[in-house]
Amino acid sequence: MSRRTVSPFSLSFLDIMFCGFGAVVLLVLVLNHDTVKTRNQTFSDLRAEVVLLEKEVLTGDKDLVEARNSLQASEAELVLMQGQSERVIETLQELEIEIARMSRETLASRENVNRLSTDLKSLDKVQKRLGAAVEADRDAGTKIREFKGEGDRQYLTGLKMGGRHVLILVDASASMLDETIINVIRRRNLDAASRQRAPKWQRTLGTADWLVSNLPANTQFQVYSFNTTARATLAGTDGKWLQTSVRAEVDGAVNALRQLAPEGGTSLYHAFSAAKALNPPPDNILLITDGLPTQGRSKPVSTTVTADKRLDHFEQAVKLLDGKIPVNTILLPMEGDAWAAAAFWQLAINSEGSFMTPSRDWP
Repeated sequence: MSRRTVSPFSLSFLDIMFCGFGAVVLLVLVLNHDTVKTRNQTFSDLRAEVVLLEKEVLTGDKDLVEARNSLQASEAELVLMQGQSERVIETLQELEIEIARMSRETLASRENVNRLSTDLKSLDKVQKRLGAAVEADRDAGTKIREFKGEGDRQYLTGLKMGGRHVLILVDASASMLDETIINVIRRRNLDAASRQRAPKWQRTLGTADWLVSNLPANTQFQVYSFNTTARATLAGTDGKWLQTSVRAEVDGAVNALRQLAPEGGTSLYHAFSAAKALNPPPDNILLITDGLPTQGRSKPVSTTVTADKRLDHFEQAVKLLDGKIPVNTILLPMEGDAWAAAAFWQLAINSEGSFMTPSRDWP
């Protein structure tokens, strides 16, 4: 009997090996399937997360655009608000200036009220001091000074006597001595007392006295005489207003005028310059004269003056008043001055004043 040789690579062994290898392959397949499934699931999750993040990015971009638009709108609104703020600041500054001006005006008004109160107190004291004299003035009517013409007449003149500050300008040049040139030349060489008694000058004094006597009560006034210069008749009152309520000032101004003697040329320029220099300026001027001025601001070189030159002196003087002050002229007669009436009549129209040439028995 023969012995079989045993080989390790017999069929049974191979079967076992193939079975084991198959088991390994199956195991590998099973594990690989689970790995792929897990990987696909992971990829799906990651893709979903990516999509979500993309949506969030798109939403963020949209919000960013809206934010930028809102920022631009805010910047535009800020610029607009800055412009409005500057206008508001300018308005506030203007209001502050206006408030300061109104405060100054209020202060000035208070000072004026205080001044008026002081004036009223002074008037009360004056009335108490005058006593019986005040009663006598009441009996005489509203006149501040008694004046009687021939027959104690009342006069209707059309002159505008009103105003808070009334200036009476009296021509005291040599021409006020007479109505004719030859008599003026003759009288101007007389002594002062004789010149004071000249009929035309006495008539001038009576006219000035009548004007002062008929001024409204509680009015401030001043009487200036003028020839080549202008000055207040009451010494020491140049540039100051007098009170009609103070009898001493009323009588003093009239009496001082009566002490003057006409002389020299006529400069209406200096008369209106003095009027303009008063503070406050007059709101009514009463002018007594007999013709156009013979000189202007300065003394003429020539001893004679033409009618055209006299009219030029008049126009230069009138320019000083700028037409703002009414001028009421009482023109006394004087030969050889044909343009005087027309010039002073035009002045009355332009200044809203009045003009009159009185009769010989006036006032």
